[in-house]
Amino acid sequence: MKLIAVNGSPRKKWNTATLLEHALKGAESAGAETKLVHLYDLDYKGCISCFACKLKGGKSFGKCAVNDDLAPLLEEIRTVDALILGSPIYYGDVTGEMRSFLKRLLFPNPIYVNDLKEIPTF
Repeated sequence: MKLIAVNGSPRKKWNTATLLEHALKGAESAGAETKLVHLYDLDYKGCISCFACKLKGGKSFGKCAVNDDLAPLLEEIRTVDALILGSPIYYGDVTGEMRSFLKRLLFPNPIYVNDLKEIPTF
């Protein structure tokens, strides 16, 4: 079993990171291969709504096409058995880094039109 924990906190040794580390230790004790990623170590932006992930037949269909520090992590996540997300709550929501990560992780999955062959104009 392979597991990745994603820390959305800017602090690598405080509460969120500590909780993620404890979860990973528990998984390791059960034989899992684990990895902890600190989002604030990566240089990336949120989804740019390029729709490359939506174009059927395109090389990026179903995955984010933006090539930055987040791209290798998104590819690795496609191969894991479990994903643990951790973020402090600021103003009633996850951190901006976590939110940007989630947009890039999740936006490629929904399909809006069955045969999307070109970028839609609105």
